[in-house]
Amino acid sequence: MAISRRKFLTISSTACLILMAPLKVLAVWSSTAFYSKNLDDAYRNLFDSTELIESYRIKLKVPKIANNKEAVPISVKTSIKNVESISLFVKGNPQPLAATFQIPADTLPELSTRIRLEQASIVTVVIKSDGKLFSKNQEVKLATSSCPG
Repeated sequence: MAISRRKFLTISSTACLILMAPLKVLAVWSSTAFYSKNLDDAYRNLFDSTELIESYRIKLKVPKIANNKEAVPISVKTSIKNVESISLFVKGNPQPLAATFQIPADTLPELSTRIRLEQASIVTVVIKSDGKLFSKNQEVKLATSSCPG
């Protein structure tokens, strides 16, 4: 039995719309946090709290002086158990929430990525575990260019 081109396009486009609908819902869940203009609002919109516990069990690796503000490498590792999410914040950016990652259960809680810095700033990682917010921060300066502008 042959299927007509019109029928095939109808079925495939309907299937695409059905499959993409959940992605749209997931993509907007933290939009208020991403569009927050200051750190406290971003924390409150993402976690419903601004109470952070400084933790030595978080290892934050980010250069003290970044050569390229457009792509600053950052890595996070932790020995904290039951990690639900890892979020990255940059105090000096117009929108401080740089990224947030949901960590599935029984997953090694570590990540590496690159973030953008608007200016020299403090980078903070916030790890949500068992309803508590653990943090670690580090100041990052930007290298000055020796090339004439």
